[in-house]
Amino acid sequence: MADKGWRDRVFNITNITVLILIALATVFPIYYTIVLSFTDPTEYYSKPLILFPEKWTLDAYRYLLSNGLFVSALGVSTFLATVGTALSLIVTAGLAYALSRKRLRFRRAMMFLILLTFLFQPGLVPAYLIVRNLGLIDSIWSLILPSLTSGWYALLMKGFFDSIPDSLEEAGRIDGCNEIGVFWRIMLPLSLPALVAFGLFFAVGYWNTYFNALMYINDQNRWPLQVLLQNMLVDPSTMGGGAGVESFRANRQMPTETLKMAAVVIATIPIMLVYPFLQKHFAKGAMVGSLKE
Repeated sequence: MADKGWRDRVFNITNITVLILIALATVFPIYYTIVLSFTDPTEYYSKPLILFPEKWTLDAYRYLLSNGLFVSALGVSTFLATVGTALSLIVTAGLAYALSRKRLRFRRAMMFLILLTFLFQPGLVPAYLIVRNLGLIDSIWSLILPSLTSGWYALLMKGFFDSIPDSLEEAGRIDGCNEIGVFWRIMLPLSLPALVAFGLFFAVGYWNTYFNALMYINDQNRWPLQVLLQNMLVDPSTMGGGAGVESFRANRQMPTETLKMAAVVIATIPIMLVYPFLQKHFAKGAMVGSLKE
């Protein structure tokens, strides 16, 4: 028994040590990015590694938030994450509710077509041709309309609507609600956990829009934040349309790396701030369609 207790203690100590090392390896890049974005230029040039700066500064953030191209990209991403998420939730919830009604005509055919999208994808060229023929090239709507809904999300939310008792719908109709009234006043309030979960998924997807923007957006003033950030990391002179980062470095001695880190922090913080407020609903919504009451 003594040998077994000793082995258990060794295992626990080893396990805790390994988990702490993994946690540090995960957190350190985030910590270093944040610290470097607040580091004073003189200290950055004088030290090879900065774990805690002696002098903190907001110069990098002031420059980015005063740069027209960066502010424009931030506005585009904000528009995508708000308007795009709202429209996606409306379309996905409406489609899921319609599919959950057994009296819907051609319900089986619609289900088959949605399931077909899991097996076959249109490909990049047909998708681009559709967007181009609709006149959406260089339009923000080219980043929203092709991504309005997902067959997988629609089927998951359909499972949630299936779990709601039919007696609630009948009670709503007795009170004088039509189909839209039942959907808006009864189904949507009851599906708040599902809406929050899918809303977070959609918001993260729209905020991180990158590949579609590379294909459909040529105008720099309509780039979302992720595309601008990628171009900034590769070529800092992208910022400012000529003057950009290089002139800022010449006038203010601001390190390019500090500006890059500040841009990464600005691009990451919004989603990190939203999640804690939605966490209580997200835990319930993550199980959408898995159980029927």
